[in-house]
Amino acid sequence: MPVFVLFGKKREEIMLYHSTRSKENIADSAQAVLNGLAPDGGLYVPEQLPRVDVAACLQENTMDMAARLIGAMLPDIPDMRTLVGNAYTGKFETDELTPTVDTGKFTVLELFRGPTSAFKDVALCMLPQLLTKAKTLKGMDEEIMILTATSGDTGKAALAGFADVPGVGICVFYPDGGVSRVQRAQMVTQEGNNVHVCAVEGNFDDAQTGVKNLFASGVPGKRLSTANSINIGRLAPQITYYFKAYADLLRRGQIQMGDKVNFSVPTGNFGDILAGYLAKKLGLPVGKLICASNANNVLTDFIESGTYDRRRPLHKTISPSMDILVSSNLERLLYLMSEDTDLVASLMGSLNKEGFYRVPENLKKAIQEEFWAGYCDDAKTRETIGKVWREQKYLCDTHTAAGWAVAEDYVAATGDTAPMVVLSTASPYKFPAAVLSALEDVAEMDEFQQMDYLSKLTGVPVPGNLQGLQQKKELHTTVIPKDKMLAFVEAL
Repeated sequence: MPVFVLFGKKREEIMLYHSTRSKENIADSAQAVLNGLAPDGGLYVPEQLPRVDVAACLQENTMDMAARLIGAMLPDIPDMRTLVGNAYTGKFETDELTPTVDTGKFTVLELFRGPTSAFKDVALCMLPQLLTKAKTLKGMDEEIMILTATSGDTGKAALAGFADVPGVGICVFYPDGGVSRVQRAQMVTQEGNNVHVCAVEGNFDDAQTGVKNLFASGVPGKRLSTANSINIGRLAPQITYYFKAYADLLRRGQIQMGDKVNFSVPTGNFGDILAGYLAKKLGLPVGKLICASNANNVLTDFIESGTYDRRRPLHKTISPSMDILVSSNLERLLYLMSEDTDLVASLMGSLNKEGFYRVPENLKKAIQEEFWAGYCDDAKTRETIGKVWREQKYLCDTHTAAGWAVAEDYVAATGDTAPMVVLSTASPYKFPAAVLSALEDVAEMDEFQQMDYLSKLTGVPVPGNLQGLQQKKELHTTVIPKDKMLAFVEAL
């Protein structure tokens, strides 16, 4: 029997990734980061998950913890501790990166203390380091073009991370009118010789589908990759903050080693909560993963029924980063829980052609063992923001409020008394109109005036990166129909 060799190494010496849709499309972890998406349109998943010394990991500082975990997931990218230091040092408000706050009811995991005030910073400060290192490792001279669709937060975080990175260009598409004014201002004012931003007439799913189609067809003369969480290099760094939150609870004496901890995650594309599932598979004592949606409750319906059905209107809500009907990372979960690429390929084919799929009963039950789901409409989101501020004196954004509300629903429905961590995915100042309206009725003012007023009202400071946005020059104002995305990229 011939010895299997890939990129100069024996198979047993490397950690292979393959597509969710075929085990024939394989790559080592460095190549998977470079490719972003597998050639057949599937997402890269590890052939087998690595072993991690959980106890040792939980005793480390955040930087060392990140290096250990990301290095375990992406072992073919060397010198991970240096890359982690380059990615994070001096860019976050604290070396903890993602501090936790004990509100007296739930623990809030603050993921918005980075350079763009959103949870995407944890991954998108790291991805440029991973990508450029992998590029050097593979001897690649050609420029890589990063194509990304955003529902609000990924765009700015990716632009900030890749701005002026040598050998890499980045193009971000966002739904015209589908992000907050603050989110839009963050993107359209982004400086950098290699950055491009374009609004698409349509919703986030239109932009995301357009980007996937560009990968499928290719763009002449350009080597493509992505900063969306479909890239394993985006997903791997997010595992760290689940370990970090557990370590914080241990240090405070709120839990003992081995105790289960539940996590409530506001999510639209399923990447953030999938990182929690991967943390559990690596050995972290995670209890239930609670999937919190807004009025676009396609994930809630799926987890409860086993049927994923995108054939419904997309609602514009006050939590726009979850205004999504096609949750790309769910495909990874389907493979990780079934280990059946043929099944995943069939389900994705049904979703693309018919707009829905139904998983086998045994897979539905397996998913329900790990996940619980609920949703929170705009009225309940506002109510929760006000209640959490009054009762806990904690100011949360619209997405965090959805996570909090669904966590309360879970506890009420199940009686589960395990410690609950609510992931806070963005600063409340990224959505000042909605957050302020939840606290009191105010006279007409724009979002930037609302930002200042909200700070005076609550005493919670505006993040430095959001101050002065209104005065910055808009550099990217193009709006195109969704069928013109290829032409836009070709012209760059």
